[in-house]
Amino acid sequence: MDLDLHDRVYVTTGSTSGLGRAVATALVAEGARVVVSSRTAADVASVAQELGDGAVGVTADITDPATPRRLADAAEEAFGRLDGAFVSHGGPPASSALGLDVEGLADGLDVATVGPIRLLHHLAGRVGSGASLVVLTSTSSVEPIAGIAASNVARPGVWAYAKSLADEVGPDGIRVNALLPGRFATDRLAELVETRAREEGRSVDEQWAAQAESIPLRRIGDPAELAAVAVFLLSPMSGYVTGTAVRVDGGAVRGL
Repeated sequence: MDLDLHDRVYVTTGSTSGLGRAVATALVAEGARVVVSSRTAADVASVAQELGDGAVGVTADITDPATPRRLADAAEEAFGRLDGAFVSHGGPPASSALGLDVEGLADGLDVATVGPIRLLHHLAGRVGSGASLVVLTSTSSVEPIAGIAASNVARPGVWAYAKSLADEVGPDGIRVNALLPGRFATDRLAELVETRAREEGRSVDEQWAAQAESIPLRRIGDPAELAAVAVFLLSPMSGYVTGTAVRVDGGAVRGL
């Protein structure tokens, strides 16, 4: 299937590792151009070089209010247009609800809620008809996950804003959707698995096996599988899909 992405231009954040990197790589493979960004300059330079002429890199922190404008400007300066964005970001530290650092919660919300919303807000005003904005949240947007209480607080707010934004910019031909990933083989999940293994007195291997066993497909996802869904949502081929949260979780969420 031709996704009609050739020479379309997308901003990508958190795109030097994990799911964000997988999406940036898939976009370039489909002929799109991307702005690669994260907080670490060396990682940005390395990934942008790896992706070749289809990418430029910008070192940027999602919590910086200047970041949305810098990323949009970079896309337009490098490639002459902006067709959308894939907004990925970090998450708050893992903790139980009772173990939550309430005083430090604002920092986690800045990364996982305020930063992504700020990006969506700015970029919605920079793109035109036919554009697509996709934000990565989590299945904790619809079903709390044990051990990550701060994330359970942060993620639903991003999805709620994306849904509200989709209503408002839909008449302008701009689409906004969220992706709710389950468990994928990323460094972030590895950290959570190691933490849970210590808490439960299991080996790390046993904890990985337990994670897979709780998923109907009985395996952890490959980042490329989420990237395929993200690229479809960013493409014109999903032109009648907006205001939707797509779960890519191997069936892990049991709710209707």
